[in-house]
Amino acid sequence: MIVVMRPHASEEHVRHVVDLIREYGLKEHIIYGTDRTVIACIGDKRTVDKGAIENAPMVDRIVPILSPYKMASTEVKKARTEIPIGPGRFPIGGKKVGLIAGPCSVESREQLLKIADAVKSAGGIGLRGGAYKPRTSPYSFQGLGVEGLKILAEARDRTGLAIVTEVTSLENLEAVAQYADVLQIGARNMQHFPLLEACGKVAKPVLLKRGISATLEEWLLAAEYIINAGNQQVILCERGIRTFEDYVRNTLPLAVVPELHDKTHLPVLVDPSHSTGHAHLVPAMCRAAAAAGADGLLIEVHHDPEHAASDGAQSITPAQFADMMPTLRRIAQAIGRDL
Repeated sequence: MIVVMRPHASEEHVRHVVDLIREYGLKEHIIYGTDRTVIACIGDKRTVDKGAIENAPMVDRIVPILSPYKMASTEVKKARTEIPIGPGRFPIGGKKVGLIAGPCSVESREQLLKIADAVKSAGGIGLRGGAYKPRTSPYSFQGLGVEGLKILAEARDRTGLAIVTEVTSLENLEAVAQYADVLQIGARNMQHFPLLEACGKVAKPVLLKRGISATLEEWLLAAEYIINAGNQQVILCERGIRTFEDYVRNTLPLAVVPELHDKTHLPVLVDPSHSTGHAHLVPAMCRAAAAAGADGLLIEVHHDPEHAASDGAQSITPAQFADMMPTLRRIAQAIGRDL
C-alpha cells in the first residue's frame, strides 16, 4: 500500500508515519515528489490497522498497490525517474536520449582507448565494455578481469564517458563497483536473486537486462529485488528475447518500450546489437528504438569487428556510429527529445 501525505507535510509528520509503519513490521520506501511525499509500505499487511495510519497527522489517504512489482510501478511514482550517470551526471530517463557504446569486451588498452575516443567524438555519453564475460562456451574469451576494469577507468579519465560494465557474479561485484559508474546485470543473471540483492546494496546505478525468455512482469520483479534491497537507481534494458525466428540472434519487441513507460517509472534502454546479432540491422533498429521512445541505446562498436574477441558480427564501426547521429537526432527531436 501507499501512504499519500498531504502537501506541505513536514519531515516530522513523515517520520511519525514511518514509525507507525515499522511498528507493524513493514518496510518503508519514501518518495519525495514536487508537491507531496508518498510512503510505500512493503511487507505482510494483514495485521496492519490502516485506520490508525490514515488518521495520523497530515496523511491524505492510503492507496493499495495492485501491481506485483511494488516500487517499480507507476502506481507508486507517476513522474519518470531520471538517473544521472558518469562524471558528467548525464540524466538517463530525462528529455535527452543517451547513447552508450563500445566493444563487447575489453581486449587491450589500445583497442579500448581508440573506441572510447571515437564514441566521445560522435556524441556518446557512456562507454560499454566487458571486463568479465559470461560466455556460452568455456573456451571463448572470458575477459581481462581487473586489468580490464582498470583500462575502462583510464578511458573514463581520458574522455569523461560513464563506464557501464557487467557484474557476472557475487565474487567480482566489489571489484566492478570500485571501477564502474553503472553495474550491468546481463540477461543470464536477470533472475540471479542473490546478485540482484547484492547490487541493491551498492550505491551505484544498475542496468538490468531482460532475460532471454523473461516476461515483462518477471523482468520488473527482478528490478524489484534491487529496489527492495535499497537501490532505486535501476535502468531497464531490452536486449531481445528468444523466439522461433532464426534470421536474427534474438527478436527485438520494441512494443515493450511504451508498455514499460506505462507500467513503470524506470528508464528504458534498448540494445539493438544483441537483439539482432547483425551489424547491418543495428542502425535501423537504433532509429526504430528512438522513435518508440527509448531513453537510451546500448550499442556495440568496434574499430575492427572482423578481429573482435567477441560479438564482432553485431558490432558496428566507429564511422557507422558517427553516421547514425544526425538521423537519430532528428528522430528524437520529432518526438520532443534530443541527443
